[in-house]
Amino acid sequence: MKHKYRDLWVHWVLVAALVSPSLQAQAAGLPGLGDGESISLSAERQLGDRIARELYRDPDYIEDPVLDEYIQLLWAPLVRAAAARGELSAELQERFAWRILLGRDRSVNAFALPGGYLGVQLGLIAVVGSHDELASVLAHELSHVSQRHIARGMSEQSRMTPWLIGAMVLGALAASKSPQGAQAMIVGGQAAAIQSQLSYSRDMEREADRVGYGILVDAGYDPRGFVGMFGKLQQAAGLNDSGAFPYLRSHPLTSERIADMQARQQLNQPDTVPAADMAQALMSARARVLSQNTPDALKAWTQQVEQPSSLDGPTQRAGKLYAGTLAYLQQRNMPAAERTLQSLQALASKSITPNQASPRVSPVAPSVDRWLRLLSAEVAMKQDRFEAALQHLLPGRTLLELARPELMAAAQALQRLPQHALQADITRQLRQRVFVAPHDAQAWNLLAGLLTAQGQALAGLRAEAEAQVARLDWEGALDRFRAAQELAKRSQLQAADHIEASIVDTRLREVQARWREVQAQFPTSR
Repeated sequence: MKHKYRDLWVHWVLVAALVSPSLQAQAAGLPGLGDGESISLSAERQLGDRIARELYRDPDYIEDPVLDEYIQLLWAPLVRAAAARGELSAELQERFAWRILLGRDRSVNAFALPGGYLGVQLGLIAVVGSHDELASVLAHELSHVSQRHIARGMSEQSRMTPWLIGAMVLGALAASKSPQGAQAMIVGGQAAAIQSQLSYSRDMEREADRVGYGILVDAGYDPRGFVGMFGKLQQAAGLNDSGAFPYLRSHPLTSERIADMQARQQLNQPDTVPAADMAQALMSARARVLSQNTPDALKAWTQQVEQPSSLDGPTQRAGKLYAGTLAYLQQRNMPAAERTLQSLQALASKSITPNQASPRVSPVAPSVDRWLRLLSAEVAMKQDRFEAALQHLLPGRTLLELARPELMAAAQALQRLPQHALQADITRQLRQRVFVAPHDAQAWNLLAGLLTAQGQALAGLRAEAEAQVARLDWEGALDRFRAAQELAKRSQLQAADHIEASIVDTRLREVQARWREVQAQFPTSR
């Protein structure tokens, strides 16, 4: 499954971008997109939803509240800066999804999808050295979306001749099964137009660099993050390159782009050297272990703990201890996990000092202490010490409004603690969470578990259905809504259940209508 995310991306973007509007409906089952001179926001969002539906179903898609939260912490200031600069219109903010999907792939990559979806591979998080570097990648991908590069690419490709379009469609269809098969299909039909397409792609990359750099600076991040990230991408390019046909390399990192970023960086050169970023080191370690968790890889992470290098500074050592703790957990070696966690906590308590190395004030302040509390809760839950996990998540047992990772972890612990005093409050917070973020499938699933444990079977089934809606799995949602409807018909409902049953009936009709709409737009959908 190593290249599954990339294959799906190549498949859908080539189909969307290379098929003329009339051929889309006939040959690929895609909606008509006008005359090719402009692509409507709704049409682009439809394409994005269709791609995202496949990614949600991919085994490499990962839901990790800790990494999700970290990415969102970096993302929010960039969106605000883009809007303030006039790069991101209010209509785009409203109409597009703006969801970031994590992939387990080890490749150093991120990509923008139609309709405001973004993909980030764990391999990228694993190699960055600071949150400024990771923010620079997000700013670049945000600029692809804000500048409507996907829609512009579709318009450009609509001018291609029918015979060339046909060859490219065949290659696109082959890409979802085998990059090598796609290469063989593409070679014959594309040679005549490859140079023009690559030039257009590089133009878009340069524009995303320029706009993204401005967004990064205005958001308050260190601009050296962009230059540092370019160096890592250049180093990783050879590792990521599978030898596929050059057209499939969507982010050509040219010497011109690197020189441009270096020149811009000199104009914004801070006076001091940036401090080591321990919070990023912990998140990079988490990404490494989650993306590489084979027995051999887990053994390698634990060996780095058992055989430390004298060359490691506190930040590097902290990352290795964090990775070792997670690896021991997956090996079910609980004594070693506890021992490594204690070493990590002791190291962090000695090493954390206010960051005075840079005159810039970071727009985010990732907390090492917070990541360690979440890791402590994770270790406790792996040992079935759920009460101890709650104590890590709620210091002093104060009933606070929890951030998303703490809320997800607390809900998981409470599913194993029936009749716990916190059940009602955490259920309330989950309800509030899905009200403000109805696309949060993981929150819906945890809410379903708590409601079912409290005897609210109808509400639990409805929450399961809403989780499927959040993942754009319309058939799965219909199955759960129908099950809820059947339960309501054969049960003696309480007063609150009548309201829930009415909601189920309404949502069932809405999802049925949405599924019919999707089938009409994409006749091949399953």
